[in-house]
Amino acid sequence: MIVVTDPERRTRLPFSRGILTRSLTLAGVDVGVAYSIATEIQKELAKGGHRLITTEDIRGLAYRKLLDHGLKEEARRYLFWRRFRRLRIPIILLLGGATGVGKSTIATELAFRLGIRSVIGTDTVREVMRKIITPELLPELHTSSFLAGVSSDGEGSPIIAGFKKQVEHVSVGVSAVLERAYREGFNAIIEGIHLVPGYLELGSNSFMYVITVDGRKDLEARFYDRERYSKRRAEYYIEHIDAIMEIQDFIVAKAREHGIPVIKNVELERTVNRIMEGVMERLMERIGDAIEV
Repeated sequence: MIVVTDPERRTRLPFSRGILTRSLTLAGVDVGVAYSIATEIQKELAKGGHRLITTEDIRGLAYRKLLDHGLKEEARRYLFWRRFRRLRIPIILLLGGATGVGKSTIATELAFRLGIRSVIGTDTVREVMRKIITPELLPELHTSSFLAGVSSDGEGSPIIAGFKKQVEHVSVGVSAVLERAYREGFNAIIEGIHLVPGYLELGSNSFMYVITVDGRKDLEARFYDRERYSKRRAEYYIEHIDAIMEIQDFIVAKAREHGIPVIKNVELERTVNRIMEGVMERLMERIGDAIEV
């Protein structure tokens, strides 16, 4: 058995291809390629008779293997994320966007790559708030985001007026989650339609993105695809697709206003890589001296 030691943390753990694979995928390496590289490293260590090796040695082997496979950019990302994680600086990712654009799927993939255990949906926050606040007190809280306008008397679009009220209410709960995360210093990913730029105060290591789709046809296809593995009926959402697209336009406009990146979710891998690259670049700007690659 090959044992990996970490002198800094004073740990001794068996070599794990799974852990190394996850570290490599964090850098944007395809899972299959990452597993293949991890297997190559394990075989080389066994062939060389290694029984004890340090985490720094593993890092160097992985970096060289990535270069050998022609993955120069991925090698740079790999070193960055390995060094960043050792600093134990907490980060919070917030993914906003209209219903059905793929926020939950993106959040799950980011959580896997970053090793983040806390993934929180704003629908969950809203559900908790519904249990303690009656419909008579806050009617907008007790309906779908694209139907909240039914009870709104605001000027302009009733859909947007009602949605804004719901966002204001849910943002109170989301802010409480953020405050706890900042106070206790834990990593988290928060996703949901209620994450609208301008309604939340972000910390220095919080990174917000707005996810969009290309248009109605793309959104319809996503609703039908989602119906295959959930109880959410596609026709219900398609019936209200005009309202959902109107909300998307509003969220994108707020993102432009507040300088929040907008990412069109065409393909999962590309979207996740863009977010990872964006977070890395912004972290380099803030704390680059400590994790210079």
